[in-house]
Amino acid sequence: MTARYICIGTHHKTGTIWMRKVFRAIANEQNIPFMQCYRAKRLEDAAETGPHIIVNWSSSFPKQLINMDHARFLHIIRDPRDVLLSGMRYHRIAPLGNEKFLREERAEWDDLNYQDYLNAMPDDHTRLMFEMENKHDKTVGEMLKWRDLSAGATDRTADIKYEDLIEDTDCAQFRAILEGFAIEGLDIDKAVQSYWDKSLFGGLAKKDDRTDRVALHVASGKKAQWVTKLPREIAEPYAERYADALKTLGYAENSDWVNTCLPAAEIEAKSAA
Repeated sequence: MTARYICIGTHHKTGTIWMRKVFRAIANEQNIPFMQCYRAKRLEDAAETGPHIIVNWSSSFPKQLINMDHARFLHIIRDPRDVLLSGMRYHRIAPLGNEKFLREERAEWDDLNYQDYLNAMPDDHTRLMFEMENKHDKTVGEMLKWRDLSAGATDRTADIKYEDLIEDTDCAQFRAILEGFAIEGLDIDKAVQSYWDKSLFGGLAKKDDRTDRVALHVASGKKAQWVTKLPREIAEPYAERYADALKTLGYAENSDWVNTCLPAAEIEAKSAA
C-alpha cells in the first residue's frame, strides 16, 4: 500500500523541539497537513488523500494509527543519561506555560510546583536524584514501551538514536529514512533542506540564529555528555535502577560505564579551572 502518513515520535528531551521545527517547516514549505495525535478520535481529522504529518511527543500513538498500512513511523530515542542531565537543567528554567507537569503542585513537595521544588533544593546531587525519580523515570518508561507498542509496525518504522541524527551532518541518514518511507506527495529534496535549515549543524549552527525556545532547550547538542558531566555519586544509583533499560535501548551492555564517571568534586574542579 502507498505510504501517506509520516508519523514522528519523540520523548521528552530526545530532540522534540528539533523535530517539531523540522516537520513544521516541511509542512509549511510543501503545504502538507500537520497535526498531533494522542487519541484515536483525532484520526477523524487525518487527510483522506495525499501526505499528512502526524506527531506525538511521547511516542504514544494510538494503536489504530500504528496498525494502518499507509503509516510510516520515525521514532527517536536518546541516551537516558544525557536525558537526565538535560532534563534537570531545563526544568529549572523552563517557562511554565510550555510544560504542564512543571506547574503541578503537590503536598509532598511542600505545596510547591515541580520547578520551584527543584530550585529549592540545596545542590545538583539532590536535584538529579529528584529528577531521576520523577519526570525522568516516566520518560525512560515511555522509551521502553515503544517496542511493544510498535510491534506490529516494525517493517514500517525507522528507530533512530538522537546521537546518530545529531551527527548526520550530510543529511544522508535523514534522506535514506525518507526514501525508505516513500511518502506519496512528499518532496524529499525539499524535506532534506528543511532538516538542514532547522539543525544545529546546519542553519542553526550560529547561536544568534536560534529562537529563544530552542536556546532554552539546547545547552549543547553533543552526544555522551554524561561522560564528563554525570557525577559518580549519581551514576552508581542510576546504574542500579536503569541498567536493564540502558541495555534494552542499546546504550550500555553492563554497568562498567560507571567507572568512567568522575566524583562530583572533580567535575566541579575541572569546570572551575
